[in-house]
Amino acid sequence: MIRINQLKLPVDHTEEALWAKTAKTLKVPVKEIKDLQIIKQSIDARKKDEIHFTYSVDVVLPNEETVIHKAKNVNVVLSEKKEYCFPGSGSEKMSSRPVIIGAGPAGLFCGVMLARNGYRPILLERGEAVEKRRQAVDEFWKNGILKPDSNVQFGEGGAGTFSDGKLNTLVKDPFMRNRKVLELFVEFGADPSILYMNKPHIGTDILSDIVKRMREEINRHGGDVRFNSRVTDFIIKDGRLSHVVVGGEEEIPAEILVLAIGHSSRDTFEILEKRGIPMEAKAFAVGLRIQHPQECINNSQYGSRHHDVLGAADYKLTHQSSSGRGVYTFCMCPGGYVVNASSETGMLAVNGMSYHDRAGTNANSALIVTVSPDDFRGMGPLSGVAYQRKLEQAAFLSGAGKIPVQLYGDFKDNRLSTSFGDVEPAFKGQYEFASVREFLPAYLSESLIEGVEAFDRKIRGFARRDAILAGVESRTSSPVRIPRNEFFESEIKGIYPCGEGAGYAGGITSAAMDGLKVAEAVASRFQRFPI
Repeated sequence: MIRINQLKLPVDHTEEALWAKTAKTLKVPVKEIKDLQIIKQSIDARKKDEIHFTYSVDVVLPNEETVIHKAKNVNVVLSEKKEYCFPGSGSEKMSSRPVIIGAGPAGLFCGVMLARNGYRPILLERGEAVEKRRQAVDEFWKNGILKPDSNVQFGEGGAGTFSDGKLNTLVKDPFMRNRKVLELFVEFGADPSILYMNKPHIGTDILSDIVKRMREEINRHGGDVRFNSRVTDFIIKDGRLSHVVVGGEEEIPAEILVLAIGHSSRDTFEILEKRGIPMEAKAFAVGLRIQHPQECINNSQYGSRHHDVLGAADYKLTHQSSSGRGVYTFCMCPGGYVVNASSETGMLAVNGMSYHDRAGTNANSALIVTVSPDDFRGMGPLSGVAYQRKLEQAAFLSGAGKIPVQLYGDFKDNRLSTSFGDVEPAFKGQYEFASVREFLPAYLSESLIEGVEAFDRKIRGFARRDAILAGVESRTSSPVRIPRNEFFESEIKGIYPCGEGAGYAGGITSAAMDGLKVAEAVASRFQRFPI
C-alpha cells in the first residue's frame, strides 16, 4: 500500500478529480489504481483566495515499490495498514460480573468492548435512557424545572450528548484506539466522513441515536444496562471493593468496578472521599460563553467564498494574559446554541451545543481562564468542586434562575445590558440580562477582557460590543483526579478510575479511548464471565 501526503485539490473538486490527481502524482494511469482510501482531509485557508483541501490517501496498485521509485516524491511512501487489537483473555477468575458506573463515552465504549468479548458487564447509569432524557432536558429548557439525575450532565450518553459532538483529540495514538473509536461511531450510525475529517463532529441529534444503539449492543452481548441506578455507597473490605450500593438499598457484588462517573458527579466524589478512595484536586478552567454571528466567523476564516462547501467555520484561540494565566476558547460550536447545562438545584452552568448540520445563526465558544488549586483556597481533594459550586450559585442568583446574559461592551464597562444589538441570542433555556461581571472574581474578568481584545486581532469583530456573554462555564473538565497505577487500578483494589470524571480525558474521543484502555486492562487480567 502507498501513502500519499499533501495532496491538494480545490474545495469544489469531484471524486474523479481526486483519483486523477492521485494517478498523476504516482505517474500511473487511473485504471491501475485498485483502491483509494482517504486517511485525512483538512482545509487550508491560510490564503483566502486559494482555499483548498489537503489530503492524505492510501492507494493499492501493482508494483508499488517500482511506482514509488518512479514518482520521486517525498510525499509518496510505502505504508502498512495498522489496526486496533483487543487483548486476549487473562487467567484470573472473576467471582462476579464487572460493573461500570456511568453511561458516558468512557462507560459505553468500555461496556461495548467488554460485552463483545464475553465479560457481560453491568452498566449502572444514574440518569434516564436517552429517549426520556431528551424529554427531561427539553422540559427543563422550557420551564426551568430541573431533574437532578436526568439533565444535560447526567443520563445515557453523558454530557457529550448535548454538545457539538466534536471528536478531535490531541492524544497520541500508537495503538489505533482513536481510529477504533471512530470506527465504532460509524458502525453505530455516524457519517463515515468522521474517519478522515481533520476536525470531525457528529452533532447532538445524531449522538442520541448512536448511544441508544450502543446500549442495545451491550445488552445483545449479555451485558445489562440499568437506568435510574445511582450508586450511593461503596463497600470496601481489607482495602478491596466488594459491593456497590444502588439507591441506598440494593447491594451489587463488584469485584471489578469501572468508575466512569463523569466530571459532574459531585455527590459521588463526596462518597468516594468519605470511603477513603484516594483523590486529588487538579487544575481546570472556568469562564463564560461568547456568541457571534456565524457569518462573521465564516468571513474571517474563509473569506466570502465557498461557505456552502466548507460549512460553518470554527476557531481555536489562545492568549497568555499579563497575569500569566492562560485564556483560551474551548468547545467551539459552529452554528450552535448556548444551553443551560445545570445539574444541581440552586446552581447554574452553561455549555455549547450544535446539531449535525451546524445551521444555526450564531457561533459560540467557551471563553475560559485556567485556575489551579492555589485559587481554590480550600483544603482537600474537593476544593475545586467547592470553587465551581460557588461560581454556579452566584450565576443562578444573578439571573434569578435563568441564564445570566451581558453584552461584551457592557461587561467591559461593568454596566447592565438592557437590549441586544445586531447579534441575535441563540439559547436553549431561559435567559435574563444580568451583571455577569459581578459574579466573577476580578482576576477572571480582567483576564477574559484581555483575551477577547487579543482574539480580536486574530478574528476581526471578536471584540464587538454586542457579542453576547453568558455564564458560568464551569464544567470544562473534572476538578479532581482519582489516581491509578500502571494497571489502571486504584489504591483500593478492584476500582478502575476511567474517563473524564477520573481526570484522564478531556472530551468525547479521549474519554472513549480511555474506556478502551480500561476494558483492555480488565480483559488482559481476567477470564470471560460465563453465562
